Amino acid sequence: MPDDAPTADVVWAQLTHLVMDTRDSWKRAVTERTGLPFSRIRILRRLRPGPLTLNQIAQATGMDAPATTVAVNNLDELGLVVREIDPTNRRRKQVSITAAGRTILTEAMATPDPAPSAVAALSPDDLRTLHALLRKLEH
Repeated sequence: MPDDAPTADVVWAQLTHLVMDTRDSWKRAVTERTGLPFSRIRILRRLRPGPLTLNQIAQATGMDAPATTVAVNNLDELGLVVREIDPTNRRRKQVSITAAGRTILTEAMATPDPAPSAVAALSPDDLRTLHALLRKLEH
């Protein structure tokens, strides 16, 4: 296959590689700023739209069930989440983010996240093109 006709899978691999390989410094900065392991922030982000069960949290974060329970217990002890009975199934509990959890999450998301050097080095025309393509993918 010629370089000028990459498949969607090849382009996706390039995008994910760029993002995954450049986020560690931001994750460390978030951890330093909030005092929470990044896994806790990831849980709070998943809870922002609404309550989830422990199983749903585990699936959404890619964590195993025991690690999810430990993390949620920690967030609960810190007052950042609360467990409540699921109104659709009283045998299950849902986890919700608290106001304090939203405050921590807002602080975490306000952590500066500068573009990786490869993106910062793009010309203004290339940045406009990339921006237009990414906006197209968002919709």
